Amino acid sequence: MSMAKRLVSEGLGSALLLAVVVGSGIMAERLAAGNTAIALLANSIATGAGLIALILMLGTISGAHFNPVVTLSAAWQKNIPWPEVLPYIVVQIAGAFAGVAMAHGMFGEPLFFASAHVRTGWAQWWSESVASFGLIAVIISTSRTRPGVTPFAVAAYITAAYWFTSSTSFANPAVTLARAASDTFAGIRPADVPGFIIAQLCGAALATGLFSWLYPAPAVTHTEQAEG
Repeated sequence: MSMAKRLVSEGLGSALLLAVVVGSGIMAERLAAGNTAIALLANSIATGAGLIALILMLGTISGAHFNPVVTLSAAWQKNIPWPEVLPYIVVQIAGAFAGVAMAHGMFGEPLFFASAHVRTGWAQWWSESVASFGLIAVIISTSRTRPGVTPFAVAAYITAAYWFTSSTSFANPAVTLARAASDTFAGIRPADVPGFIIAQLCGAALATGLFSWLYPAPAVTHTEQAEG
């Protein structure tokens, strides 16, 4: 697949993911009448369902990363060349901000407005490490054993992580940056973004090292190398 198609896939997928996350958060908050639990339930279900659809739609083109830590993990595993990492991350971040603007436009909000939603402290940073660790663990383990279930496993994990982490599982630096530009249910205060991203990178790195050892990549034969 050409690099242009893969970058368009990553940008489009990231945009639609943020439209789902932020848009469903706005809708949930408006309909829940102050019941935060109901709003979070609606937001998590919509996000999980959207993830399945997006990974199935774009996975065969770009791998459907939509997430810098997934891209970095893939490069570490030699699934994509390191020179492709920066272009992937750039379009993921750009797409994420486009998705926030898309969601705001659908609900009559300003295209971008800084969030005042405080998300900081050791408990939330630890939550983001755990969330990112689990996400990479699910991706590596299922892609190397039962690749057909990976979209469903990823969506199931993220849906669950909305509830078992105090941070509601961002687990994605591009998502974290873009949600800082949304003063809605899904937002995060800009000052709190660095702590989340550092925690996400740490959790993802640990999972990549551990699960690449637990599930080693199949050895490439001389015949396969010659064919490649």
